[in-house]
Amino acid sequence: MAEERKITLSVIKADVGGWVGHSTSHPDMLALAQEHVDAAVKRGLLVDGQVLHVGDDVELIMTHHRGEGNSDIHQFAWDTFLALTELAKRMKLYGAGQDMLADAFSGNVKGMGPGVAELCFVERKSEPVVIFMADKTSPGAWNLPVYKMFADPFNTVGLVIDPSMHRGFRFRVLDVYENKEWFLSCPEDMYDLLVLIGASGRYLVESVYRKKDNEIVSVASSQKLGLIAGRYVGKDDPVLVVRSQSGFPAIGEILEPFTFPHLVEGWMRGSHHGPLMPVSFADARPIRFDGS
Repeated sequence: MAEERKITLSVIKADVGGWVGHSTSHPDMLALAQEHVDAAVKRGLLVDGQVLHVGDDVELIMTHHRGEGNSDIHQFAWDTFLALTELAKRMKLYGAGQDMLADAFSGNVKGMGPGVAELCFVERKSEPVVIFMADKTSPGAWNLPVYKMFADPFNTVGLVIDPSMHRGFRFRVLDVYENKEWFLSCPEDMYDLLVLIGASGRYLVESVYRKKDNEIVSVASSQKLGLIAGRYVGKDDPVLVVRSQSGFPAIGEILEPFTFPHLVEGWMRGSHHGPLMPVSFADARPIRFDGS
């Protein structure tokens, strides 16, 4: 029997110019990005794609059959962000090309400025996916919500009553300063996991797998601009992708952690801490103190 063909979901984002200041993205920027995505779908590079934004970060949300880290997909994203940068310069937008830290594409945008979250899987009959996008904070902002989604039975009752989730989940944690990684299983490694992810400026939950079959269920961007550039060039504005339902946390279990506005680093000039709170697309404009 032939192996089922996998779909890849790639979320690649970059801050390439803000309107006004760092508060939002110009409609012309978003329209140009969508033109690029539509053209890529038409020529068969992508299965589908959509352009969204949070604050001054443009998110390319793409599905394709080329796998994670594919150079053609990453080249497309890089070229799209370059085109947006040129438009931002012509319109005199603030911080044009801020996240474009390299002079030329090198095969993969990781380490070049843009943030990336990708996962490859065989689609179920229905494949609900939730994508979280943040501005004015760092990847460690997802640590507590992801822990609660996949390890806290008081948040996710499926850990108790769903046989396909009862064995728990495995967390891949990165040390972004020493380039190390840990794989920790919950519930048995819960205390060790909390030791690490409590230091959210250094240790990040990068991905989560279901222990029952090692199926990927969640991926977060882990790029930190300051470490790439060697200086402060803005916050990392991370994204998080979570698959839902049928052996994974339900939509309500995924959203519930965000009802608690825990403090995350970032905000004005990246020098403060403030609450992480979900908003509608219409309100995704960090204006008050650069983070609300």
